[in-house]
Amino acid sequence: MGRKGSPRSPQSEGGSRASSPSSPLWALPEELLLLICSYLDAQALGRLGQVCRRLCFLSSRDLLWRRIARGCLNSGFTQLGTDLAPGIPVKERVKVSQNWSHGRCQRETVLKWKCNLMPWIELDGEYLYLSQAENIQAYRLCPDGTGLQRHPQAIFSGHQEDVCRFVLVNSHIVSGGGDGNIVLHKIHGSYSIKFSAHEQEVNCVDFQGGLIVSGSRDRTAKVWSLSAGRVGQCLHTVQTEDRVWSIAISPLLSGQLMTCLGTDFHRGAGVLDVFYETPSLLLSCGYDTYIRYWDIRTSTRKCVQEWEEPHDSALYCIRSDKNHMIASGSSYYGVVRLWDKRQTRCLQSFHLSSPTSSPVYCLRFSTTRLYAALASALHVLDFTAP
Repeated sequence: MGRKGSPRSPQSEGGSRASSPSSPLWALPEELLLLICSYLDAQALGRLGQVCRRLCFLSSRDLLWRRIARGCLNSGFTQLGTDLAPGIPVKERVKVSQNWSHGRCQRETVLKWKCNLMPWIELDGEYLYLSQAENIQAYRLCPDGTGLQRHPQAIFSGHQEDVCRFVLVNSHIVSGGGDGNIVLHKIHGSYSIKFSAHEQEVNCVDFQGGLIVSGSRDRTAKVWSLSAGRVGQCLHTVQTEDRVWSIAISPLLSGQLMTCLGTDFHRGAGVLDVFYETPSLLLSCGYDTYIRYWDIRTSTRKCVQEWEEPHDSALYCIRSDKNHMIASGSSYYGVVRLWDKRQTRCLQSFHLSSPTSSPVYCLRFSTTRLYAALASALHVLDFTAP
């Protein structure tokens, strides 16, 4: 024991030699320190950050956590390494990712309405857009992430019947309705256009680069121009054997039908949702209870991977983090499922509809929360506060 009044060593204060300014560790260049730390896993980096403030700062650098995050679920990194959430520290995203993996979340019903509807939702920064009957309403997300502000900030109208689906692209909303019309709104302005598109309801739409594509109950898919002087002009019509429930424009934006996916589907195995991850990779789901992963570079006849809904339910909607995680919405009991592409079975499931049964018509998620729209309510799963 040291004498009274004598200085104590870092070890006697609960520190370590590494935290001492005279430690040989700090004589190394920062680039070399980062290289050494890059060989550590998440647990080792977390323990290293508990040694001292200097190592805590060093071990929290995004550069060290980026490699770990790319192997996690919904950490904001795509398969190609693009960062979709640059404003959030990567270390924090890895922590929240563990909650997604283990199903740890708080559930809340943030909106309710009296009539049963088939709502559709889109997320855009601080706003959530929700279709309710013939209108689309924009709700601001609460700054603390606890839910939505009570009243909508804006309402977009134009349809005489219910909005079936809509997309939000480059500050424009394009919607298809039960009245057979397509309506385009500019979010930050009063500009809007409306034109008759199909003889029956427009079940689905997509919009990109001055083109709108639509699918209808009338068994056609159409391509529409938004060019000056040709607004609302039909450029191409694809005749199908059944109603068109889902449609998506390839990021390559070729403007023409290139191929058909799959050849061995049973009758009635309709596709209800499609999601492009890259110009070559896309997901589909539908009535036959399967999620299919397609790579059009290898084959358009057979998918490269598939997952089956364990309770034999049709799948109404699907989304992915463009990396490892898939989220799906089932037709029975409001079931949301999380899938890891590296596994063959469902990773987590959440039952949102009780006691009455309602499909999950649409879902969207950020790195922290998942929003699911059912027939009479909007639910949120918050993975930041398990």
